[in-house]
Amino acid sequence: MIKVIKVGGKLIENEQVLQDLCNKLSAYYPYCVLVHGGGSMAGQLSARLGIETRMHEGRRITDASTLDVTVMAYAGLANKKIVACLQSKRVNACGLSGCDMGVIVAHKRTVTDIDWGYVGDIDQVKEEVLAFLLEKEIMPVLSPITCSETGQLLNTNADSVAAATAIALSKRYDTELVFCFDKPGVLENIQDENSVIPLIDREKYKELLEEKSIHAGMLPKLENAFKTLDAGVKRVRLTSPSDLEGGTVIVGE
Repeated sequence: MIKVIKVGGKLIENEQVLQDLCNKLSAYYPYCVLVHGGGSMAGQLSARLGIETRMHEGRRITDASTLDVTVMAYAGLANKKIVACLQSKRVNACGLSGCDMGVIVAHKRTVTDIDWGYVGDIDQVKEEVLAFLLEKEIMPVLSPITCSETGQLLNTNADSVAAATAIALSKRYDTELVFCFDKPGVLENIQDENSVIPLIDREKYKELLEEKSIHAGMLPKLENAFKTLDAGVKRVRLTSPSDLEGGTVIVGE
């Protein structure tokens, strides 16, 4: 089974977390693709350069200056820190942005009630590129910088990149999508980190919704997980980077 693992930029800023994560990833090598963010690094770089960070509902608005910053932070510093750490664990990793080898084709998001700027929505993931690397025992490390067919660089949401990558690879392999975040899984009680729900299927999800026992911020993650399962991914896991085999497993049946 191929694992597509997504980790946030804030987590990889912590050197110990990064080292521990790369140690764990070495156990899955070469059957793994890592997708990462880098929002906190981009925010810090923007502040150092005197560029205002603008957000809407937790998402970054990407004007021309911010695009430059996100490319530097995501495809540069964050990506190479991870690749260097993996190489030190004897994992042959290759850092890519979505535009390298044309692996992710996107388009600039249409302006509706808000202009997101140079934010990209995914049109296609070329799974044959990733399959080629995996079959050569090279672990792809994907940053969420994509480009359009006309060559415009775009900032794309890393969760979306991870989900689209897992769906694309599911055409060739059994695929598990793993989202790493700062909780050990989906919690029955948000105040109790020992209240992880180990398995959620559609029936359990309906029950949790009726009981209103899930934190509101978790609902979009679960909704997107079921969409990903419907598109061909075998299972989705929500966990912390310290426990890639634990957390909450989401299944479609």
